[in-house]
Amino acid sequence: MKQQKIKVANPRGLTHVDVEFDPAYHAVWARLNFPDRPCISTGLIRDLQQVQTLVSSTARKGYESDDPNRLRYQILSSSLPGVFCLGGDLELFIQLIRETDRARLAAYAKDCIDILYASFSGYGLPFTTIALVQGETLGGGFEAALAANVLIDEKSAKFGFPETVFGMFPGMGAFSFLARRIAPAIAKRIIASGKVYTADELFELGVVDKVVSDGKGVEAVHEFIRHQQVRSTGFEGLERVVEQFNPLSYNELMDVVNIWVETAMQLSEKNLRLMEYLVNAQNKRWTPPRRSAREFRQANFG
Repeated sequence: MKQQKIKVANPRGLTHVDVEFDPAYHAVWARLNFPDRPCISTGLIRDLQQVQTLVSSTARKGYESDDPNRLRYQILSSSLPGVFCLGGDLELFIQLIRETDRARLAAYAKDCIDILYASFSGYGLPFTTIALVQGETLGGGFEAALAANVLIDEKSAKFGFPETVFGMFPGMGAFSFLARRIAPAIAKRIIASGKVYTADELFELGVVDKVVSDGKGVEAVHEFIRHQQVRSTGFEGLERVVEQFNPLSYNELMDVVNIWVETAMQLSEKNLRLMEYLVNAQNKRWTPPRRSAREFRQANFG
């Protein structure tokens, strides 16, 4: 199948996500951009909300009109070499916890699960979401990957939940998503261990759907789509059976978020200092030199 990509201008000036429609594969790519530390900032959340509105609207129109060329796939990936996403905005968490601003912390978490539930549920359509992980992903970034219906990784990808190190747990769906892929006891072990897992290790556990050589991730996504398109009705039926067997409700995710917020507000100053240490380490490793707005636009959009 010859690839025919159409580069679509980012709607309304997105700076944290690049959107690219690929009509040859009935797909849309959403590539994460990180002007600063590669975490789930409020800016990234706003851009993802806008992208999901666009994608869900486009997919629904095609489905309701029975368009044979309708949008059927969404691929989430990262444009930053070596990293998919390092998780939640710990710097913001520290600030809100110290200010005892429970409402803003809860609003942040709710925005996150709104995005992840839409991905997990395929916008309530016969629609497949795919995550392509080509680097390091932690915490909320790992949750975002798990929320996709299909998880494809390059061999050097690494995954982990560091939250237990500073007295927290991943609260935006980690256990709910993992427990629908593997045994709940193994899901709990992965979360509680604080261990960094390789793509191969997670494949052996049943968390990851496919592992490919470095540099072959995009090709693997195309191969998956070609394979699924030939047997689309069977795969759609299978997904309905899986969902019926172990459905995930939005209320379940919200209940977990409420526990997460309650836990966060009880963190000690020592816990917060450990979070600060992790933020500083991430800043040193991943934050690029600051550029002017003009330089950023030229680098990302030409």
